[in-house]
Amino acid sequence: MRTSFSAADPGMPALPKVDAVVVGASAGGVEALLRIFRPLRRGFRLPIIVVLHLPDERRSLLAEVFGSQLNMPVKEADDKEPIVPGTLYFAAPGYHLSVERDLTFSFSQEERVYHSRPSVDILFESAADAYEDRLAGVLLTGANNDGAKGIARIAEYGGLSVVQDPAQALARAMPDAALALHTPDFLLSLADIGLLLIELERIAC
Repeated sequence: MRTSFSAADPGMPALPKVDAVVVGASAGGVEALLRIFRPLRRGFRLPIIVVLHLPDERRSLLAEVFGSQLNMPVKEADDKEPIVPGTLYFAAPGYHLSVERDLTFSFSQEERVYHSRPSVDILFESAADAYEDRLAGVLLTGANNDGAKGIARIAEYGGLSVVQDPAQALARAMPDAALALHTPDFLLSLADIGLLLIELERIAC
């Protein structure tokens, strides 16, 4: 497990080529996501798919908020929509978001996971099934255990697993739960996660 990231570090192990990035967050997630996505350049070509726990009784404004501050297209994922490179997708409130093997999205209203729908676990596990070892998973701040099983599933398929350092998380329950179940490839600050995403895109594209 690496606890820092620098593309210029000669001792840094080679990163895998990935085709997509999935990210999960809960309490404190908006600011954490902005921190890791703001450094991404215009023209960033990997798709990024995010579950952020939100109340499901109201419309999400995440796409509008992030779209006004980032250098890449941002939208709320639609059911049956093909995943397009270079786009940041947010799960819609009230529905679980899955990635199908044909790399389209699928909505469901199955039981909540850790009181949450959408669920980080469901996104991560389905994306691991679809992308196998060409997936990077990032688990950030949060106040429950959602995402711990999902990040472990990504690692089982040979994908890259990244967890925010819980000492720096606004709510550490989510990263702590992940660490109790799995030793990730990287345990990083938000700044280093942003740099890692930049390097993953450079390698892949």
